[in-house]
Amino acid sequence: MTTLTKADKIQLINSHKRSLEYSKYGLQLDLLQENAKNSPSQEEISRLETLIEETDNQLEALDTELATVNAIVE
Repeated sequence: MTTLTKADKIQLINSHKRSLEYSKYGLQLDLLQENAKNSPSQEEISRLETLIEETDNQLEALDTELATVNAIVE
């Protein structure tokens, strides 16, 4: 049993989402930099694209959890 309120949960989820959004933007900048090289590494580009996709998946999971928490009647 958790003692977190609905507001606490929403705040925590939003905090995690914000952190992931920062991470995603950092990965996008890394991808931009890699693509700007004279000889970009296709392996690094693929790795970064995979990480961005995984971050999107995590954000989607948090959005689902946020909807669930928002539906809680207190």
